[in-house]
Amino acid sequence: MNAEATQRQATAGLLYAVAAYTMWGIAPLYFKQIASVPAPDILMHRIVWSAALLALLLLGLGQFAKVRAIFRSKRLMGLLAVASVLLGGNWLLFIWAINADMMLEASLGYYINPLLNVFLARLFLNERLRTMQKAAVVLAIIGVANIIIAHGTLPWVALLLAGSFAIYGLLRKQIPVEPLPGLFMETLVLLPFAGLYWVWFASDAANMLTNEWSLNAWLMAAGVVTTLPLLAFNAAAKRIMFTTLGLIQYIGPTLMFIFAVGMYDEPLEPARLVTFGFVWCGLVLFSLDSLKTYRQQRKVLRAA
Repeated sequence: MNAEATQRQATAGLLYAVAAYTMWGIAPLYFKQIASVPAPDILMHRIVWSAALLALLLLGLGQFAKVRAIFRSKRLMGLLAVASVLLGGNWLLFIWAINADMMLEASLGYYINPLLNVFLARLFLNERLRTMQKAAVVLAIIGVANIIIAHGTLPWVALLLAGSFAIYGLLRKQIPVEPLPGLFMETLVLLPFAGLYWVWFASDAANMLTNEWSLNAWLMAAGVVTTLPLLAFNAAAKRIMFTTLGLIQYIGPTLMFIFAVGMYDEPLEPARLVTFGFVWCGLVLFSLDSLKTYRQQRKVLRAA
């Protein structure tokens, strides 16, 4: 591949990454549109319509053979079942937090997530933390401690969102399955539970025969809201360095923060702002360390 083609690939990858994280960042606006629907009902629709859309995509891309290969491995099925529980729990908590006017705390959770990722990599993958990474993690811990001292309670929504997604990411890193078939299998594991919930426990808002067509359209759009950013992310990951992706990921929680304060008037009292400040400082250190490591790796590659 010549230099011009490489540059086109990198540019396209950057645009895909920005699109993916922007879609994840504006997803709360979608969930606010259907805030009258209980969070478990929204999760049910998210599972059902994501499974349907992913099945169509797999069929169109001719990738069902990869799904059949997963079915033949009990180990892969077991690991994906655990991953699906983590993912479903993360989805449910995120939907509930957005519709309970806790978008700021959800934003904090996704700011903390990359720092928690490196901490878990140290614990479970024996990856050594560099000095700036250690400092970044310490700053995040101080930020969380600050809000505990100020409010007397844990920011449990932020910590559970960050923790569940970090553990999910750690687990998926160990599963040799491509993202699209993997996500389909995860939704497929959840699909029977979503079906049972729809039949026995769902509210009247889940009855698509009596709903307004506009509400049904919003509910069915859950599949697109879930799948489209993932496809953009996958396209980006094939074209640009993972370090670059890591730096762009802050678009999502930043948009949530702006919407929470600017559109939905969620209170940003001094203690909460101080907590965000510590986490942001940690992320600056984390980003600088990532850039430094990226440049060192490029020098090594060029020398080779």
